[in-house]
Amino acid sequence: MTLQVGDKAPAFVLKDQNGTTRSSGELKNKVLVLFFYPKDDTPGCTAEACGFRDDHAVFQKLGAEIWGVSGDDDISHRRFAERYHLPYALLCDKDNTLRKAFGVPRTLGLLPSRVTYIIDRQGIIRHIFNNLLDGPAHVREARQIVETITNQP
Repeated sequence: MTLQVGDKAPAFVLKDQNGTTRSSGELKNKVLVLFFYPKDDTPGCTAEACGFRDDHAVFQKLGAEIWGVSGDDDISHRRFAERYHLPYALLCDKDNTLRKAFGVPRTLGLLPSRVTYIIDRQGIIRHIFNNLLDGPAHVREARQIVETITNQP
């Protein structure tokens, strides 16, 4: 089942690159930028991850949390985060449970897609952006939507 804008985001608990348990329930009063990406250390994923790194302070100032998700393990995520100085959690979704819960498609039935979800403070999906080839566009799109959400009364 593919989730749509306006749907309640599924609750989840996953470990990040440091073995820390991350739960959607811990995000009270924060907007979540949840970006699914295909694989650590690939060109498009690195560009996307570094774009979120470069704008991390802006997202924090807006009251948003950034979490990346791929099927890579904690060792791969930790190396990726250390190599590129990524200041946010990379969630380990080795069995694709979270990807399936959100209904993130596979491109051509083979490659994991690159999809970003913006989830508001009430846990409602406010925006979905799907573009496999342009990782940096996910950062621009997410920033614009988070700014809109946080500037609403």
